[in-house]
Order: sequence, then C-alpha cells, then structure tokens
Amino acid sequence: MTGILGKKLGMTQIFTEDGKLVPVTVIEAGPCCVVQVKTPEKDGYEAVKVGFIEARKEKNLSKPLIGAFKKAGTPVFKILKEFHMSGLQVGDMIKADSFSKGDKVTVSGISKGKGFQGVMKRHKFKGGPDSHGSMFNRAPGSIGASSFPSRVWKGMRMAGHMGSERVTMKNLTVVDVRPEQNLILIKGAVPGAVNSIVEIRKA
Repeated sequence: MTGILGKKLGMTQIFTEDGKLVPVTVIEAGPCCVVQVKTPEKDGYEAVKVGFIEARKEKNLSKPLIGAFKKAGTPVFKILKEFHMSGLQVGDMIKADSFSKGDKVTVSGISKGKGFQGVMKRHKFKGGPDSHGSMFNRAPGSIGASSFPSRVWKGMRMAGHMGSERVTMKNLTVVDVRPEQNLILIKGAVPGAVNSIVEIRKA
C-alpha cells in the first residue's frame, strides 16, 4: 500500500481529453519524509512513520519527539502519521509521483465543524408544517419512551455537535498528477476545510 500526507488547497474544474468537465479537489501531496520504520520483529507490525511540513519552532514540540527526530537524523516535522508500507528506509522521501493518473485512492480527513445544529440540519428531519400557528416548525418532536423504560434511549437522534470528525471517502479517482508542483488532482470532493491535512492511500 502507498500512502502520503497532503494539504487540501481547494476545488476547481478541468477538462478531460474527451471534452468532459470534471470537478476536482487539488491537494498538495508531500513530500513526506520517512522518520521511523517499524518491523514485525521489533514492534509487532510493519509500518512506516512519515513526517509532513517542517516545524518552524522546536519549542512547540515535546522533548521526546525532538529526540526521536534527532536520532533519525531527519528534520523536525509538525505532522506525523503511520502508513502500512514496506521497503522504505529512514530518510526516504514519498512524493506525489508515487501516484499516477487513473489510480483509485482512499482519502481521510477531518470534516468541517458546524457547531451545535438542530435535528433538521444534523439528521435531515423533515420538520413540521410551516403554516401560521403550527408551533412545530423545526422542533425535534417527542423523545420519550412512555412508562418503560422511563428514560430516553441511548443513540436517540437529537440536536447536538455536528462535523469536525474523521471522514473517509473511498474509491476516488486520481484525475491528474503534477510532480513538479507536488499536486494531486482527485475527482470530486474530499473531507476537510481549505488548508486542512488529509491522508491519501491507494485503494
């Protein structure tokens, strides 16, 4: 499996060779540096830890983390993530050219935070009549369960915090790769706000 960290730059649209207009998300993918290699013999599983975006100030990181970077002999990075990959060594760089046009990828990120929202926006409730005097326009309705169990059931769909959670989109298509600019163009939308960090894996 191939994985890379990237920064979502926004959305645009491009024309394909057959003249079709395709909406794409532009992601600045890498370059990511391998800072640690985990092996089944030592750690119990096989993976590599990669770093993305060099940290400007070491004081914002913990001393054990800074020591790990110095031991690896790599720059200090702000963002670290493990990918289940093999065949890499500490110091190797993972770049956008690890992917190619037509690849199917899985993209994970933190969705936009919506704050506290009602049931119509959060759970797509229909709501009540909009006529004058109905008194039931956007209300959630009854949540009780009668005399048994005399409480609200767990998992009841109600108003509450919405967004700002990990979302994974599977089987997205890579429309174009521009290695000289470290850009990957993926068909459709991916989770997260502009400038948020996303993880891209080959499906």
